[in-house]
Amino acid sequence: MKKKLLIVDDQNGIRILLMEVFSSEGYETYQASNGKLALEIVRNVSPDLVLLDMKIPGMDGLDILKHIKSIDASIKVIMMTAYGELDMIKEATDLGAIMHFTKPFDIDELRQAVNQQLRTPNNNSYAVGS
Repeated sequence: MKKKLLIVDDQNGIRILLMEVFSSEGYETYQASNGKLALEIVRNVSPDLVLLDMKIPGMDGLDILKHIKSIDASIKVIMMTAYGELDMIKEATDLGAIMHFTKPFDIDELRQAVNQQLRTPNNNSYAVGS
């Protein structure tokens, strides 16, 4: 059974790029441009991992993360941010994010992190990406 990956980012180009990369890795990919759609997908699809942008209009990444964890605490979440706001990154980790990547990120490092998380059961590493 294919692992399911949800990409949540308000930038269409990033969603398309990540969907292409992770589809080619053999994952079943889903995308959402906002929090409402992301949570609907989480409820209906129950992804194994979510790549979640920290700054999304309407509902920020921390709020989305809280809702994801309240729906299913076992879903792994990797945060993506263009901002180096350490307090938000720490809060995301406290809320259950397993790591974060700062934009622009190295796509190979992100691919490696996702592959490691989805191929290692219950690996809740708190390593920080680039």
